[in-house]
Amino acid sequence: MLRENIDYYINKDGNFVFTKEYHLKRGYCCKNKCLHCPWDYGKPKQDDTAKQK
Repeated sequence: MLRENIDYYINKDGNFVFTKEYHLKRGYCCKNKCLHCPWDYGKPKQDDTAKQK
């Protein structure tokens, strides 16, 4: 059973948005570039020089 404000919330457009906690419970990445993806799928990667600054 999904719990509102723990596993998901409803944004201003009326869409369900899954939280990081939901994704971690599920245990794998769906590769849909989710907003709260704990695996950061689809997010731009920083190069090593940017990390050192």
